[in-house]
Amino acid sequence: METTISQIQQLSYREGKTYALSAAFIAGNILLPQLCHMIPQGGLVWLPIYFFTLIAAYRYGITAGLLTAIASPIVNNLLFGMPPAPMLPIILIKSALLALAAAAVASRCKKINIVALAAVIVIYQGIGTIAEWAISGSMAAALQDLRLGWPGLLVQLLGGFALLKLLARKAN
Repeated sequence: METTISQIQQLSYREGKTYALSAAFIAGNILLPQLCHMIPQGGLVWLPIYFFTLIAAYRYGITAGLLTAIASPIVNNLLFGMPPAPMLPIILIKSALLALAAAAVASRCKKINIVALAAVIVIYQGIGTIAEWAISGSMAAALQDLRLGWPGLLVQLLGGFALLKLLARKAN
């Protein structure tokens, strides 16, 4: 089932709405990881830091997506020490890749569907895995999101699909 995005709102850095929406998505990317970290290895399994970045970028474009992608891990690190400082560059790279992929796919297909969201996840995880391998030198570490984080990737796919459809319905 596909829902057409009547108008992907490409927000500008000059609009107050951009910062208000981004702040809401950043708050989501702060609260969700805190909930997930109550479960042993919850961050590694559920990959919560990426969820609202996906929503921000797919629904509101690259500006809101990148603001969310960059600010969320930094604020989480400063407030809670998570992600740990050594992982921060990798998380920032993957978050930025997610924002870029989500905004590009949404802009191109103009629809909310499982295939489009799966493409976003494959793109950011594929390139992100290569980047993590290059940075860490460890293929095992680079494959951790796929090996341990597959439940979180499914939440991004199915939960992201549901939330994007809800936002599109409310906008119409």
